[in-house]
Amino acid sequence: MKKWLFTVLFGSALVLGACGGGGDDNAGDNNADNGDNATEENGSSDNGGTVDASAAQEAFESSCASCHGADLSGGAGPALTDVGSKYSKEEIVNIIENGKEGDQGTMPGGMATGDDVDLIASWLADQK
Repeated sequence: MKKWLFTVLFGSALVLGACGGGGDDNAGDNNADNGDNATEENGSSDNGGTVDASAAQEAFESSCASCHGADLSGGAGPALTDVGSKYSKEEIVNIIENGKEGDQGTMPGGMATGDDVDLIASWLADQK
């Protein structure tokens, strides 16, 4: 019981921390310190393009990790380690935007917004 309570409290704190603040307008600075390493961070995606894995992981951590775990192992939400073998990128986009009812409860829609939705969905679709 204590472990469950700790998990819920910790997860709530992470969600509240991820939802607050905003206003970090340093999107143009993402590759400033990386130099040529930005290409190495890119992975392949189902649509033949590339996904900036570093940016996708950062977006995932700020929007999704509090429930799904920073390592995709799950927590309050289901594990996503092989989500790409279950859902296409388009299906993942739909789940992120509209939410989903499932065995482990309900995921609310809109937890990620804007370009982050496509970025996270592309990255998760590669998790197989």
